[in-house]
Amino acid sequence: MSWLGRWMMQALIGFALASLVTFAVDWTAYKLRGSPHSSVVVNRYMAVPLKGQKTEYDYLGTANVSCAVALFPEDARDPCWYVKRHANQWEDLGAPKY
Repeated sequence: MSWLGRWMMQALIGFALASLVTFAVDWTAYKLRGSPHSSVVVNRYMAVPLKGQKTEYDYLGTANVSCAVALFPEDARDPCWYVKRHANQWEDLGAPKY
């Protein structure tokens, strides 16, 4: 194996180990703090397909979304930093039936 191939393999293994350690530390801190969660207010929208290849966009109001106070998703909750940055949530009803 050439030196470039060994260097790439070492970089890949190093990245994988760093990711694993970061996730393990985040999960441990999350559990030691008693699984803290918070809620963030988000705007909800719905995209409704209409005939003639048109789409109607409806505002559904605001909703409180539960989120995990962690770096990664925990207990089926998105992290709060991610929910705050994506405060507009869309629900797409799909293609119309003709």
